[in-house]
Amino acid sequence: MNNTEQLKRIRTDKGFIAALDQSGGSTPKALQLYGISEDQYQDEEEMFKLIHDMRTRIITSPSFSQSHIIGAILFEQTMERLVSGVPTADYLWKTKKIVPFLKVDRGLKDLKDGVRLMKDIPDLHGTLKKAAEYGIFGTKMRSVIDEDNSLGIDKIVDQQFEFGKIILGSGLIPIIEPEVTITMSQKSQAEKNLKKSLIKYLNKLPPKQNVLLKLTLPEQNNFYEDLVNHPNVLRVVALSGGYSLEEATKRLEENSGVVASFSRALTQSLFVHQTANEFNSALDQTISGIAAASGT
Repeated sequence: MNNTEQLKRIRTDKGFIAALDQSGGSTPKALQLYGISEDQYQDEEEMFKLIHDMRTRIITSPSFSQSHIIGAILFEQTMERLVSGVPTADYLWKTKKIVPFLKVDRGLKDLKDGVRLMKDIPDLHGTLKKAAEYGIFGTKMRSVIDEDNSLGIDKIVDQQFEFGKIILGSGLIPIIEPEVTITMSQKSQAEKNLKKSLIKYLNKLPPKQNVLLKLTLPEQNNFYEDLVNHPNVLRVVALSGGYSLEEATKRLEENSGVVASFSRALTQSLFVHQTANEFNSALDQTISGIAAASGT
């Protein structure tokens, strides 16, 4: 059974969800932006240790606090590792009152019908069982819309909700993330098709089944208002999707009821060589800005 305190925090508290879930493919880039180049580690094991050190530095920073952050999305290896001697999800909730989520997708299939569906998740049941044991509240899974293709968009939403039902059945809350590529020429049209499809599938959920939606910031302000107010939606969160932090927070401010779930934009001012004071100050500035934009 989901923790009612966590549920309430996600549904009603001020703040945003931090995305700390870069996985195998995106880790080298995340480390490079942090100031660690690929010649500074020998293998995957060292690479994952370095990214965990970076995440630990973020999570344990006094700037990373419950006053601005309501949840954090973790990569599976981060869930299995320790922060200050305790499992990461335990540290987040028990020390910081930040609700832990887990990224469960296994990456994307090749482009077809203008979209990139998720690869199969063969070990999903096992992963969900393990996540529950680690004290995870919910999950996240991402697929990508590259073109305005109503058939492809419907397929993406259908797949997200198929996995979503399995996740709900295991007692966890899914974050449904059909990302719309920001460079697409028909972006606003694709968003119209996406909203239509999301509403169709949300309306099929039983009354007590809740999901979060993680969406690209739309072209039209307050375009996702119907989703924000939908009875089955706990929260609509926004991904930065390649927008700069400045552009992402500006767009976020213009969408009331939507809160951030930024990844790259959250960490873009953090560097390995910073002193503790410099690091905490840079993180504080970024978090305060994102939280303010999430409060509109």
